[in-house]
Amino acid sequence: MEYNPKIIGRRHEQDLIAEYCETSKAELVAIYGRRRVGKTFLVRQYFDGKFDFSFTGSFETPRSAQLTLFKNELEGYSKQKRPKPKDWNEAFAQLREYLSSLKKDRIIVFIDELPWLDTPKSGFLSAFSYFWNNWASSVEGMKLFVCGSATTWMLSKFIGDRGGMHGRVNRQIYLRPFTLYETELFLRSKKIDWDRYQIAEAYMTVGGIPYYLDMLEDNMSLNENIDHLFFEEGATLRAEYDFIFRSLFKNSKVYRSVVELLATKRHGMTRNDIQTALKMDDGGQLTEVLENLCKCDFVRRYSAFGKKEQGQIFQLIDLFSLFHQQFVEKANGQDARFWSNMQDNPRRQAWQGYAFEQVCLHHVNQIKQRLGILGVLSDVCSWACKAFTDKNGTEHKGTQIDLVIDRRDDTVNLCEAKFSVEPYPITEDYAERLNSRRETFRAVTGTRKSLHTTLITTFGIKRNKYSHVVQREITMDDLFNDVV
Repeated sequence: MEYNPKIIGRRHEQDLIAEYCETSKAELVAIYGRRRVGKTFLVRQYFDGKFDFSFTGSFETPRSAQLTLFKNELEGYSKQKRPKPKDWNEAFAQLREYLSSLKKDRIIVFIDELPWLDTPKSGFLSAFSYFWNNWASSVEGMKLFVCGSATTWMLSKFIGDRGGMHGRVNRQIYLRPFTLYETELFLRSKKIDWDRYQIAEAYMTVGGIPYYLDMLEDNMSLNENIDHLFFEEGATLRAEYDFIFRSLFKNSKVYRSVVELLATKRHGMTRNDIQTALKMDDGGQLTEVLENLCKCDFVRRYSAFGKKEQGQIFQLIDLFSLFHQQFVEKANGQDARFWSNMQDNPRRQAWQGYAFEQVCLHHVNQIKQRLGILGVLSDVCSWACKAFTDKNGTEHKGTQIDLVIDRRDDTVNLCEAKFSVEPYPITEDYAERLNSRRETFRAVTGTRKSLHTTLITTFGIKRNKYSHVVQREITMDDLFNDVV
């Protein structure tokens, strides 16, 4: 198909929208994903803003005001004056009357920020359910697109609803953050001519969130952009962190406390450790909070090598939140050039190392492609152990491996990421550490599979007499590949 040149990437999503629009039957399409990820932009650009009706919910706005806004939009599309509806049932009745008058083979309706319309005691969801179930779902050519940034609401109250909407959402599109490949395309479209090292660091700062990436300016360096967005007086993104949580979660303080705790634990924590650290009751609240944070792409849940459900670990993976907690939250607001002045600071270098590890976790498919195992069934997990002495009296140091690719072709890739401004040199001490880590892994797990030490670096490995300890090498350029 011919893709919209104004939409960067998102080809799979455009294919899905085209597929759903080509059917003759009524389609209810729910598009969900993290706030600021570009859901509204995708729909509006795809249809070039040409809808038969479109309406957007307003944040923390009472029902009466929302109904007034709905009336105004309906009058604009229908070119007819209408009384203000007294409730959502009457509002959808007016919408039905207007849409019924259209003589078209295809009707496109777009309702954005659906969760913000479902205010307490508003009756919105039941009215929407009645509108769809009793009329719109039987209208040939009806295409109703809905979006919502509150992923938990979209999944639990709409897509996964056990009431009137149960099973009615016949199409779902989950919009993920940009990959490095899409980020590079996006920045190039803005005439920002940075090299991939700078693009990767921008990604490590704000993640693959188009809304934030669009704020970067081509007449400033990356450091100047970050100072401008986060650390200058009145910086645009300084208050964004608070707004994200208030707009996504009702009890935002609990969610923030979990994220802020995980920001201090590089390798993540178990549910029990989180519960103990936050002194929470052993009820269902923490389970729900962790589940919702995972659904919203703030946190990942993973198991250790050889374990499936037992000992699950939760790790913060939202790069924007990580950067905010590491630097923005702690900045005193007195240094407008805070980031530029941190150029050679060990604290910034430590963050770069950890953030690059997270970037690698966001690009596991690109890593698999470089290894030539995209078609090989594999499990992605982590592994850790405490110091111990084996049965032969050999002492093993405690170690942690964040990315383990356990393949069904009797091979395991033990991956380590290194962010460096030049080819990474393997020193004698580091070679010994990698060998020791591999043998510790074999001794503890008892695996008979081939173990491949795999190093992911920005610019590759500097060849020397110790570089042979690495069996597989992946560079930053490999992470920029376009992999579906």
